[in-house]
Amino acid sequence: MTLLVLLLVPLIEIVVIIAVGQAIGGWLTFVLLVACSLLGAVLIKREGSRTWGALRKALASGRMPAKEIADAALVLVGGVLLLTPGFVTAAVGLFFLLPFTRPVTRRWLELAVGRRLLRTPGVPPGMGGPSGTGPRRKPPPDDDVIEGEIL
Repeated sequence: MTLLVLLLVPLIEIVVIIAVGQAIGGWLTFVLLVACSLLGAVLIKREGSRTWGALRKALASGRMPAKEIADAALVLVGGVLLLTPGFVTAAVGLFFLLPFTRPVTRRWLELAVGRRLLRTPGVPPGMGGPSGTGPRRKPPPDDDVIEGEIL
């Protein structure tokens, strides 16, 4: 799956860049790609400092900064995607970076990571395990009981 994505994304980007170049011209396409990268750099700086401030505030208040860590990861990935030349990666990067779309992306990320972490190794999805998507199995009996006394 990862190999397929690594092959398809550049191919899609090239097709889109060629299509935009044919529609508006080569130089204007180049300027647009550079502008996307510059916008990405500005947004990374702004959203990165906001996210860093929120992370510091959460740590100072003594609460677990799960949301802030997820936001920091999304800002990082979104920034890298915006700096990468291409219109499709720029659109995805903007979705990761903008403060009003980031909560949607964060929720999607939480679901994807949760699904991945809760999958039972060696058991296909839907066939059982802790995800609740299939029949449950009884846990193995605990035969290793050592009786003792606490002094």
